[in-house]
Amino acid sequence: MKTTPYLNFNGDCREAFEFYARVLKGKIEAMISMGDSPIAGEMPPETHDSIMHAYLVAGDVELMASDTIGADYQKPAGLYVSLHVESPDEASRIFNAFAVDGTVTMPLGETFWARKFGMVIDRFGTPWMVNCSNDWRPE
Repeated sequence: MKTTPYLNFNGDCREAFEFYARVLKGKIEAMISMGDSPIAGEMPPETHDSIMHAYLVAGDVELMASDTIGADYQKPAGLYVSLHVESPDEASRIFNAFAVDGTVTMPLGETFWARKFGMVIDRFGTPWMVNCSNDWRPE
């Protein structure tokens, strides 16, 4: 069993996933718009550029997403997408990319459990935790 975060966007799913693919050095495996879907004829024409389903793979990370149509969009709350990276340099690179035009909620720094850890909400509204462990374990 595994868990795959499914993110919702307010019309900027395509832009967000292209950004995530660059930052996470991943590949968008699927990007289906409402207009390209089998149910395009049932959807209002103004929604045809919206993303019905997106799927990104970056190493062991998988993300899925879509645009939320109309007034149903709500900003993410009560969760973070937690990334675990191998090196402090990679943690800094990813964190700093997410911080551009975003909101840092905990600056990236050393903690008792991590060589680097920080929390940031990117410009698309997705909350991230970036962690580079130091292998600390409670006794």
